[in-house]
Amino acid sequence: MQDVVNDERRMTIIEHLEELRRVLMISVGAWVVGTVGAFFFHDRLLTLLEKPLTDVLGRGRHIVTVPIVTTPTEPLTIPLKVSAIAGFVVALPIILWQVWTFVAPGLRQSERKFAWPFVVSAVLLFAMGACFAYFVMPVGLNFLAGFLGTNAEFLPDLNAYLSFFTLLIVIFGVTFELPIAILLLGLLGIVSSRWLRTRRKGIWVGIVFVALVVTPGADPFTPTALFLPLIALFEVSILLLDKVFKR
Repeated sequence: MQDVVNDERRMTIIEHLEELRRVLMISVGAWVVGTVGAFFFHDRLLTLLEKPLTDVLGRGRHIVTVPIVTTPTEPLTIPLKVSAIAGFVVALPIILWQVWTFVAPGLRQSERKFAWPFVVSAVLLFAMGACFAYFVMPVGLNFLAGFLGTNAEFLPDLNAYLSFFTLLIVIFGVTFELPIAILLLGLLGIVSSRWLRTRRKGIWVGIVFVALVVTPGADPFTPTALFLPLIALFEVSILLLDKVFKR
Protein backbone atom coordinates (compact mmCIF):
# COMPACT_ATOMS: atom_id res chain seq x y z
CA MET A 1 0.00 0.00 0.00
CA GLN A 2 2.81 2.40 0.89
CA ASP A 3 4.53 1.64 -2.43
CA VAL A 4 1.35 2.49 -4.33
CA VAL A 5 1.07 5.81 -2.50
CA ASN A 6 4.72 6.58 -3.23
CA ASP A 7 4.27 5.71 -6.93
CA GLU A 8 1.26 8.04 -7.15
CA ARG A 9 3.21 10.79 -5.42
CA ARG A 10 6.15 10.30 -7.78
CA MET A 11 3.82 10.50 -10.78
CA THR A 12 2.34 13.69 -9.37
CA ILE A 13 5.79 15.22 -8.97
CA ILE A 14 6.82 14.09 -12.45
CA GLU A 15 3.65 15.54 -13.93
CA HIS A 16 4.33 18.84 -12.18
CA LEU A 17 7.89 18.88 -13.51
CA GLU A 18 6.63 18.14 -17.02
CA GLU A 19 4.12 20.96 -16.72
CA LEU A 20 6.84 23.29 -15.43
CA ARG A 21 9.08 22.33 -18.34
CA ARG A 22 6.27 23.06 -20.77
CA VAL A 23 5.64 26.47 -19.17
CA LEU A 24 9.36 27.35 -19.32
CA MET A 25 9.73 26.21 -22.93
CA ILE A 26 6.71 28.21 -24.12
CA SER A 27 7.78 31.27 -22.10
CA VAL A 28 11.37 31.19 -23.38
CA GLY A 29 10.12 30.54 -26.92
CA ALA A 30 7.81 33.55 -26.73
CA TRP A 31 10.70 35.66 -25.42
CA VAL A 32 12.98 34.53 -28.28
CA VAL A 33 10.30 35.23 -30.89
CA GLY A 34 9.60 38.64 -29.34
CA THR A 35 13.33 39.45 -29.27
CA VAL A 36 13.79 38.51 -32.94
CA GLY A 37 10.76 40.58 -33.90
CA ALA A 38 11.94 43.55 -31.84
CA PHE A 39 15.40 43.41 -33.42
CA PHE A 40 13.91 44.48 -36.78
CA PHE A 41 12.70 47.65 -35.07
CA HIS A 42 15.75 48.32 -32.89
CA ASP A 43 16.42 51.66 -34.62
CA ARG A 44 13.01 52.98 -33.62
CA LEU A 45 13.34 51.53 -30.14
CA LEU A 46 16.71 53.19 -29.63
CA THR A 47 15.34 56.49 -30.91
CA LEU A 48 12.47 56.25 -28.41
CA LEU A 49 14.80 55.37 -25.51
CA GLU A 50 17.31 58.08 -26.43
CA LYS A 51 14.68 60.82 -26.71
CA PRO A 52 14.92 62.04 -23.07
CA LEU A 53 18.69 62.39 -23.52
CA THR A 54 18.66 63.87 -27.04
CA ASP A 55 16.13 66.49 -25.89
CA VAL A 56 18.58 67.56 -23.19
CA LEU A 57 21.54 67.55 -25.59
CA GLY A 58 19.58 69.55 -28.15
CA ARG A 59 18.65 72.28 -25.69
CA GLY A 60 22.10 72.81 -24.18
CA ARG A 61 25.42 73.92 -25.63
CA HIS A 62 26.88 70.47 -26.09
CA ILE A 63 29.29 69.34 -28.81
CA VAL A 64 27.21 66.19 -29.44
CA THR A 65 23.48 65.87 -30.07
CA VAL A 66 23.35 62.08 -29.63
CA PRO A 67 25.06 59.72 -27.15
CA ILE A 68 28.36 58.10 -28.06
CA VAL A 69 29.71 54.53 -27.97
CA THR A 70 33.21 53.77 -26.70
CA THR A 71 33.92 50.16 -27.71
CA PRO A 72 33.86 48.44 -31.15
CA THR A 73 31.30 45.83 -30.04
CA GLU A 74 28.67 48.18 -28.62
CA PRO A 75 27.04 48.98 -32.00
CA LEU A 76 25.96 45.30 -32.04
CA THR A 77 25.55 44.44 -28.34
CA ILE A 78 23.39 47.48 -27.53
CA PRO A 79 20.69 46.68 -30.14
CA LEU A 80 20.71 43.07 -28.94
CA LYS A 81 20.19 44.15 -25.32
CA VAL A 82 17.41 46.55 -26.27
CA SER A 83 15.74 43.89 -28.42
CA ALA A 84 15.94 41.33 -25.59
CA ILE A 85 14.25 43.74 -23.16
CA ALA A 86 11.59 44.70 -25.70
CA GLY A 87 11.06 41.03 -26.55
CA PHE A 88 10.45 40.22 -22.90
CA VAL A 89 7.87 43.03 -22.67
CA VAL A 90 6.13 41.75 -25.81
CA ALA A 91 6.14 38.17 -24.50
CA LEU A 92 5.02 39.15 -20.98
CA PRO A 93 1.28 38.43 -21.56
CA ILE A 94 2.12 34.92 -22.77
CA ILE A 95 4.55 34.37 -19.88
CA LEU A 96 1.94 35.51 -17.33
CA TRP A 97 -0.66 33.27 -18.92
CA GLN A 98 1.67 30.27 -18.71
CA VAL A 99 2.44 31.01 -15.08
CA TRP A 100 -1.29 31.25 -14.42
CA THR A 101 -1.99 27.87 -16.04
CA PHE A 102 0.70 26.34 -13.81
CA VAL A 103 -0.46 27.95 -10.56
CA ALA A 104 -4.26 28.03 -11.03
CA PRO A 105 -4.97 24.31 -10.41
CA GLY A 106 -3.56 24.64 -6.88
CA LEU A 107 -5.74 27.63 -5.96
CA ARG A 108 -9.19 27.67 -4.43
CA GLN A 109 -12.05 29.24 -6.37
CA SER A 110 -12.05 32.31 -4.09
CA GLU A 111 -8.28 32.70 -4.54
CA ARG A 112 -8.63 32.56 -8.32
CA LYS A 113 -11.07 35.46 -8.20
CA PHE A 114 -8.47 37.58 -6.41
CA ALA A 115 -5.49 36.46 -8.52
CA TRP A 116 -6.42 38.01 -11.85
CA PRO A 117 -7.23 41.50 -10.47
CA PHE A 118 -3.92 41.48 -8.59
CA VAL A 119 -1.93 40.40 -11.66
CA VAL A 120 -3.59 42.93 -13.97
CA SER A 121 -3.24 45.71 -11.39
CA ALA A 122 0.44 44.86 -10.84
CA VAL A 123 1.16 45.06 -14.59
CA LEU A 124 -0.73 48.34 -14.96
CA LEU A 125 0.98 49.92 -11.95
CA PHE A 126 4.41 48.88 -13.21
CA ALA A 127 3.60 50.36 -16.63
CA MET A 128 2.43 53.58 -14.95
CA GLY A 129 5.68 53.83 -13.00
CA ALA A 130 7.78 53.15 -16.10
CA CYS A 131 5.93 55.78 -18.16
CA PHE A 132 6.19 58.29 -15.33
CA ALA A 133 9.96 57.71 -15.13
CA TYR A 134 10.28 58.20 -18.90
CA PHE A 135 8.65 61.63 -18.81
CA VAL A 136 10.40 62.73 -15.61
CA MET A 137 13.88 61.67 -16.67
CA PRO A 138 14.72 64.74 -18.87
CA VAL A 139 14.38 67.03 -15.83
CA GLY A 140 17.01 65.14 -13.86
CA LEU A 141 19.25 64.70 -16.90
CA ASN A 142 19.15 68.41 -17.67
CA PHE A 143 20.23 69.20 -14.10
CA LEU A 144 23.06 66.65 -14.16
CA ALA A 145 24.28 67.58 -17.64
CA GLY A 146 24.67 71.27 -16.80
CA PHE A 147 25.80 71.02 -13.20
CA LEU A 148 29.52 71.42 -13.95
CA GLY A 149 28.89 74.27 -16.39
CA THR A 150 31.95 75.05 -18.52
CA ASN A 151 34.32 72.99 -16.36
CA ALA A 152 33.60 69.79 -18.29
CA GLU A 153 31.97 68.66 -21.52
CA PHE A 154 29.05 66.26 -21.29
CA LEU A 155 29.63 63.24 -23.56
CA PRO A 156 27.06 60.63 -22.53
CA ASP A 157 27.92 57.01 -23.26
CA LEU A 158 24.97 55.17 -24.79
CA ASN A 159 25.52 51.92 -22.90
CA ALA A 160 25.85 53.69 -19.53
CA TYR A 161 22.81 55.83 -20.31
CA LEU A 162 20.66 52.80 -21.16
CA SER A 163 21.76 51.07 -17.94
CA PHE A 164 20.84 54.18 -15.96
CA PHE A 165 17.54 54.48 -17.84
CA THR A 166 16.63 50.82 -17.28
CA LEU A 167 17.45 51.04 -13.58
CA LEU A 168 15.28 54.14 -13.20
CA ILE A 169 12.32 52.49 -14.96
CA VAL A 170 12.62 49.36 -12.81
CA ILE A 171 12.80 51.44 -9.61
CA PHE A 172 9.73 53.49 -10.53
CA GLY A 173 7.85 50.42 -11.76
CA VAL A 174 8.55 48.35 -8.65
CA THR A 175 7.84 51.11 -6.15
CA PHE A 176 4.54 51.88 -7.88
CA GLU A 177 3.46 48.40 -6.74
CA LEU A 178 2.96 49.91 -3.26
CA PRO A 179 -0.87 49.59 -3.36
CA ILE A 180 -0.59 45.88 -4.21
CA ALA A 181 1.77 45.30 -1.27
CA ILE A 182 -0.51 47.20 1.13
CA LEU A 183 -3.63 45.35 -0.03
CA LEU A 184 -1.91 41.99 0.37
CA LEU A 185 -0.78 42.90 3.88
CA GLY A 186 -4.33 44.02 4.64
CA LEU A 187 -5.86 40.77 3.36
CA LEU A 188 -3.37 38.81 5.46
CA GLY A 189 -4.43 40.78 8.53
CA ILE A 190 -1.02 42.35 9.08
CA VAL A 191 -2.15 45.97 8.58
CA SER A 192 -5.46 47.81 8.52
CA SER A 193 -6.60 51.17 7.17
CA ARG A 194 -6.97 52.49 10.72
CA TRP A 195 -3.45 51.32 11.63
CA LEU A 196 -2.05 53.03 8.53
CA ARG A 197 -3.87 56.28 9.25
CA THR A 198 -2.51 56.50 12.78
CA ARG A 199 1.04 56.10 11.43
CA ARG A 200 0.59 58.25 8.33
CA LYS A 201 3.30 60.82 9.08
CA GLY A 202 5.92 58.22 9.88
CA ILE A 203 5.10 56.27 6.72
CA TRP A 204 5.36 59.46 4.66
CA VAL A 205 8.82 60.08 6.09
CA GLY A 206 9.76 56.49 5.29
CA ILE A 207 8.55 56.88 1.69
CA VAL A 208 10.63 60.04 1.26
CA PHE A 209 13.70 58.32 2.73
CA VAL A 210 13.30 55.28 0.44
CA ALA A 211 12.89 57.54 -2.60
CA LEU A 212 16.11 59.38 -1.72
CA VAL A 213 18.01 56.10 -1.29
CA VAL A 214 16.83 54.06 -4.28
CA THR A 215 16.86 56.67 -7.04
CA PRO A 216 20.12 56.81 -9.03
CA GLY A 217 21.86 60.10 -9.67
CA ALA A 218 22.31 63.08 -7.37
CA ASP A 219 19.65 65.46 -8.65
CA PRO A 220 16.85 66.53 -6.29
CA PHE A 221 14.11 66.23 -8.94
CA THR A 222 14.05 62.45 -9.48
CA PRO A 223 13.45 61.42 -5.83
CA THR A 224 10.86 64.20 -5.51
CA ALA A 225 9.11 62.91 -8.63
CA LEU A 226 9.09 59.45 -7.01
CA PHE A 227 7.91 60.12 -3.46
CA LEU A 228 5.05 62.47 -4.41
CA PRO A 229 3.12 59.86 -6.44
CA LEU A 230 4.04 57.18 -3.88
CA ILE A 231 2.41 59.21 -1.12
CA ALA A 232 -0.66 59.61 -3.34
CA LEU A 233 -0.70 55.85 -4.00
CA PHE A 234 -0.40 55.21 -0.26
CA GLU A 235 -3.47 57.35 0.43
CA VAL A 236 -5.39 55.57 -2.34
CA SER A 237 -4.39 52.23 -0.81
CA ILE A 238 -5.99 53.21 2.50
CA LEU A 239 -9.27 53.96 0.72
CA LEU A 240 -9.08 50.66 -1.16
CA LEU A 241 -8.54 48.79 2.09
CA ASP A 242 -11.70 50.35 3.49
CA LYS A 243 -13.72 49.19 0.47
CA VAL A 244 -12.24 45.67 0.49
CA PHE A 245 -13.06 45.09 4.16
CA LYS A 246 -16.55 46.53 3.79
CA ARG A 247 -17.19 43.87 1.13
